[in-house]
Amino acid sequence: MTDHNPLSSAGDRHFDGLADKFAGSLYGGPRGELRLAMLDELLPRVLELDGQPLLDVGGGLGQLSAWFARRGHPVALLEPAGDMLDQARQLLDGLPVSFVQSPLQSLPECAPGPWPLIACHAVLEWLNDPRAAFATLAESLTPGGQLSLMVFNRDALRFSNVVKGNLQKALDDRLEGTGKRQRLTPISPLCHEQIVVWSRDNGLAIRSVAGIRIFHDYLRQPPTSEADWQRVIELEKRYCQTEPHWRLGRYLLYTLVHEKRSTEEAFR
Repeated sequence: MTDHNPLSSAGDRHFDGLADKFAGSLYGGPRGELRLAMLDELLPRVLELDGQPLLDVGGGLGQLSAWFARRGHPVALLEPAGDMLDQARQLLDGLPVSFVQSPLQSLPECAPGPWPLIACHAVLEWLNDPRAAFATLAESLTPGGQLSLMVFNRDALRFSNVVKGNLQKALDDRLEGTGKRQRLTPISPLCHEQIVVWSRDNGLAIRSVAGIRIFHDYLRQPPTSEADWQRVIELEKRYCQTEPHWRLGRYLLYTLVHEKRSTEEAFR
């Protein structure tokens, strides 16, 4: 695959020039370390992996592509921001990864597939029309193909605002970010019920769901020792798929499979 010129979509949050901000805020500290640790724990458990090709949609700095490529998957990384791709190329040098500079909306033209395995982590919440983007992902799967989807959890964002004292904001349900400057509050945070409906409407079955960062963000004090940090990780791992805790994960991680199921069988 060759690079493709990025196409912009009206209303989406764009990240050109924010690679360093992402590297520092999302991956350079404990939150990023915890997120990657949870993916390392969960992905082998919730996905059927046999080295099949992977499309990493909105792959950003390349951490997820690296995880799959180092486990034998040929990877195509789709990302619209040029500076993100530049850093991803450095991280992924020598690994079986190709690069496509394009937004998710251009996936049918730039990386049509169909694909047996697609990962789309922390992307939909930055789009003006996440429902249409979800449909594009579903259409790009092979029959029986798997979609690893991670979304920013609107319910957790509401809870976090209450904890911070933003009571009226929570009551008014004014939770979306504005998409301006370098603020990293998503413009379209999503709730579990939306994913359930969109999955049903697009012929996908929810095989699993887990919460990422359930407890960490609400600690009054960060862990002060390696032993306490490991206890936090153990708590996250133990309860990430347990009711009711997973529902308050800052992110929700889904495994969706391209197959028809009846409403009665759908995950609730």
